[in-house]
Amino acid sequence: MMMFEGHDPYLVALSVVIAILGGYTGFGLAARIRGTPGVSRRLLLAGAASFLAVGIWTMHFVGMLAAPIPADTVYLVLPTIISFLICALVVGISLFFVSIGEPSLRRVVWAAALLGAGIASMHYVGIHGLTGNFAIAHDTPMILLSIGIAIVTAYGGLRAFLARQDGVRLIASSIAFGVAVSGMHYTAMHGMHFVALSETAHRHAGGLAASPQLLAVIVAVLCFVIAAGFLLSLVPDPRRQPVTVAIAVDPAPPAAIADPQPALREPAMPSPRLMPAPLGGLGQPPRAAPAARLPVEGANGTHFIDSAEVRSVRADAHYTRVHDGTRERMCPWSISEAEAQLDPGLFVRVHRSHIVAIPHVTFVRKEGDGAVIELDGPSPHRVPVSRAKIAEVKARLGLAKRHA
Repeated sequence: MMMFEGHDPYLVALSVVIAILGGYTGFGLAARIRGTPGVSRRLLLAGAASFLAVGIWTMHFVGMLAAPIPADTVYLVLPTIISFLICALVVGISLFFVSIGEPSLRRVVWAAALLGAGIASMHYVGIHGLTGNFAIAHDTPMILLSIGIAIVTAYGGLRAFLARQDGVRLIASSIAFGVAVSGMHYTAMHGMHFVALSETAHRHAGGLAASPQLLAVIVAVLCFVIAAGFLLSLVPDPRRQPVTVAIAVDPAPPAAIADPQPALREPAMPSPRLMPAPLGGLGQPPRAAPAARLPVEGANGTHFIDSAEVRSVRADAHYTRVHDGTRERMCPWSISEAEAQLDPGLFVRVHRSHIVAIPHVTFVRKEGDGAVIELDGPSPHRVPVSRAKIAEVKARLGLAKRHA
């Protein structure tokens, strides 16, 4: 019995880099899924799953080329292809599950378990595609440890997906993903042994087989594909850049910087369709004029969007994410500040982490102890409603009598 050791350090480093680049490209595409409608959404899902699967699979076989395998080893084509299909399938299913609505922690955990099991299955199916004058044995503790690492890896990767496009966090998550996927592979390889067979017991390689040299060519091509995808992901998409339009501005809120030429500004008049509704018995005290626009962060600075275009505001740590019916963008306001700045006649806080624009609500349904509502736009999206807010939301939508 021979312990599998003595890997080529350069190829090991290359395998880690490939996993990181594949993770960055795949998660970068996946982060755009929620803000993209129709066919483009499905294409992004397919592209994200493909790049993640290719990154994981290519890392695996670069790691195999780095290992000192016996000279007479060949790779059976069918198990090798099946290993890639397993990886692509489970990655696609996992991303699909977490791209529907607002994923719960349970759904993310189950998706991570599925993805981790798929990565481990890909590895061991690919390993048993090796054939030659040897048998392969595995240490059970290392198998269990590698599966655990794969599941933790998958969970971290899906959390990166849910974090959407955030440059620093995306880079950090991709690095963690690449290191963890590589860690799963080399942990499993550490527990793998070759058992030499006698000449009379030589195993017959049934089916179509490929040499390590041919596999190296295929892996090299896939490395170029991943590198090209990574470089393309760094090119700014002009369709996603916010467009700054010169429009009238309401008086700045207290936190805003004073305009050096206030005499040149006129308050923007709200659209008649979106005039604030009477507050009635809501008991709201007198407040400053609501903000006509919200600040959002873009690649080249801070831009502003009309509050009439806002569908929902979602808390994200000390900041918020503003959805305009097409995609989400980061707003420097906290959820409490957004609630204070927005027009209470148009917006209502339906959850501790969500504010919605009542005029854009198109659908409401009871779900568990709470409810869920859908907001219109090119990319409709749903927002949860807490149990305590159901009555108020129904009253605002005209579904129940409002009590004074």
